[in-house]
Amino acid sequence: MNPAKRRAIFERFARANPHPKGELAWQTPFQLLIAVILSAQATDRSVNLATPALFAAAPGAREMLALGREGIERYIRTIGLFRSKAKHVEQTCAALLSEHGGEVPDDRAALERLPGVGRKTANVILNIAFGHPTIAVDTHLFRLGNRIPIAPGKTPLEVEMRLLKFVPPQYLQHAHHWLILHGRYVCKAVRPECPTCLINDLCEYRRKTIAPWPA
Repeated sequence: MNPAKRRAIFERFARANPHPKGELAWQTPFQLLIAVILSAQATDRSVNLATPALFAAAPGAREMLALGREGIERYIRTIGLFRSKAKHVEQTCAALLSEHGGEVPDDRAALERLPGVGRKTANVILNIAFGHPTIAVDTHLFRLGNRIPIAPGKTPLEVEMRLLKFVPPQYLQHAHHWLILHGRYVCKAVRPECPTCLINDLCEYRRKTIAPWPA
């Protein structure tokens, strides 16, 4: 895909949705970090149903740690893998208190040292909470990178590096949100909505659908 097409794709995303936002509910960097940890292999909707009560009881790392692992589990048991996630949340809160004064660090290396936090989660926190031009490659972005193909790669890291290289600088801040929303609701893994896609004519996918899927 040539640079002109890539630029046109992001120009359209920007016109259609100038201020994209993620779908996880949060108010502080700490709440975002916990919500992202809980969202692994779960839907944002399921996380959003559980976190209001959790954050009311434990708005910060100290209060969360005071709940204990079983206490955290009681709030998040409707989320998949809740036991392992409660363990990560407890350990992360302990690390935040012992190493960062209870605050979420604005630093990739420090974030990735936290239990349950890998490169993708760190990129989400850096981008959304702290405004860094990072791109978190999840299954949606990996699929779009190779399908459109706006940034083809064999691994999530390859796709991330190529997106950082190919996305025009003025669009980097919101690229993650535009792509994840496009992958979630339009360019789906199965039965993509090609006929209604706003970048259909720019996309180079060879197996486009030609008619809307029945409701």
